[in-house]
Amino acid sequence: MHSTLNFCARVLLTLARRHTALSVFPRNSAQIQYLRQMAPANISASCVPSPSACDFRSDTVTTPTPSMLRAMVSSSVGDDVYQEDTTTSSFEQQIAMLLGHEAGLFVSSGTMGNQLALRSLLMRPPHSVLCDYRAHIAVAEAGGASSLSQAMLQLVVPKNGIYATLEDIKDSITLSDDIHTSPTKVISLENPLGGSILPLMEIQKISSFARQHGVKLHLDGARLWNAVAAGAGTLEEYGRCFDTVSVCFSKGLGAPIGSILVGNEELIRYARWVRKSIGGGMRQVGLIVAAARAAYEDVFPTGLLESHDRHLHGGLEYGQYFLSTPPCSSLTWGRPAFWTPGW
Repeated sequence: MHSTLNFCARVLLTLARRHTALSVFPRNSAQIQYLRQMAPANISASCVPSPSACDFRSDTVTTPTPSMLRAMVSSSVGDDVYQEDTTTSSFEQQIAMLLGHEAGLFVSSGTMGNQLALRSLLMRPPHSVLCDYRAHIAVAEAGGASSLSQAMLQLVVPKNGIYATLEDIKDSITLSDDIHTSPTKVISLENPLGGSILPLMEIQKISSFARQHGVKLHLDGARLWNAVAAGAGTLEEYGRCFDTVSVCFSKGLGAPIGSILVGNEELIRYARWVRKSIGGGMRQVGLIVAAARAAYEDVFPTGLLESHDRHLHGGLEYGQYFLSTPPCSSLTWGRPAFWTPGW
C-alpha cells in the first residue's frame, strides 16, 4: 500500500511541475496535506512550491511564476476603457493574428469571453445556440446565454460518446423558418472538452456546413493550447474555422486572470460595448495582461509539450488511476484507484 501511495505521489508531483491538469483530485486542504506527507523523501520541497502545485481540482488553481510577477511590475499602466494601454492592445492584436482574426478583446474570464461572443453573434431573437450537452456554456456559465442573449440552448449528445460530429450537428440543428421553432443561429464548439480533442478535420466539416447555411460558429478554446501542443492542429488552422474564438490564459498556461476573444473588427467593437455594459471594462488592466503574456511566452508550447508525455500518460492509464477520457493531450480527467469517495 505504501509503495502505491509513493507511486501516486510521484506522478502527481510530476504532473504539478508539468502544468498538467488531473481534475477533481485532491479536493481540500486535508487531502493536499496528505499528499505532501506521502511524497517520497528524495523529492525536493521545491517540487511543491505552493498549495496549488498539488491541488488537482482544476487547472485553474495555479500560482503566478516569478516571470509573471516581474512582467506585472514592468507593464504599461494606460486606461484600457479608453484603449490607451499599450501592453493590452499589443497582446490583443498578437493573439488575434495567431488565430487568423482581425482583432482581439481582453476579458476577465473564459465565461465572459464566451458570453460576449454569443451576445455579439446573436442580434435578434428567437434564436438558439447548438452545443455539446457537457459544454461550459451549458453547464458552468450561470445560464448566461439565456439571460444575456435570450438564447435557447440545443444540447447535442455525441453518438460516439467523445465528441460531436457533423452528423450529430445535422441531427440536432434547426434550420427551418417554421414559426413554432427557435432557429439555430450559432454552433458553439469546445475544444478540448473534458480532456478529449475534437479533430480539426471534423471541425472543418462542421464549419463548411454551418457557413453553407448562414450559421455562425464560436469556439470555446479555453484550453485550445493543450490541443495544439498535442499536435492536433495550429492555432490559425483552428481559428479560421470560426467567427469568434475565446482562449484562456488562467488554465493550462497558469496566468492569474484573463482570456481574449477574437473576431473581426466590427464584432470586437460591439463586444467591447457589451463588455462595458456588464461591468467588464477595466482601467489599468496592463498589470494582469502582462502576467497573461508572460504565461503564454513561458508555457506555450514548450511547457505543454513537456507535459504531453506518453510515458507519463501510460503510467496513469495502466497504473493506479481510472481515467474518464483517453489521454490525448496534457489535460486529463481521472481519479486514483486508491481514492475513497467523499474523503
